[in-house]
Amino acid sequence: MKILKFSAGWCGPCKMLSMTIAGIRDEIPYPIEEIDIDVNSELAQSYGVRGVPTMVLIDRDTEVRRKVGALTSAELKTFVGI
Repeated sequence: MKILKFSAGWCGPCKMLSMTIAGIRDEIPYPIEEIDIDVNSELAQSYGVRGVPTMVLIDRDTEVRRKVGALTSAELKTFVGI
């Protein structure tokens, strides 16, 4: 399992989400792969990303769940199942 975090350098909510992740990083049991949609637009398109930030939890190549928008620490913990 891993988390794909789709974001962009110009995105304010993406920066807020990065700070939230940093605050609980030690509790998150999965690796987080940062994907800049401006650099890797094909991957973002293949996952159907329409807004940023978008977090996609995947098991191998199968999507388990998805969340769009900035998350609080509590929402992020729920998203990853902790």
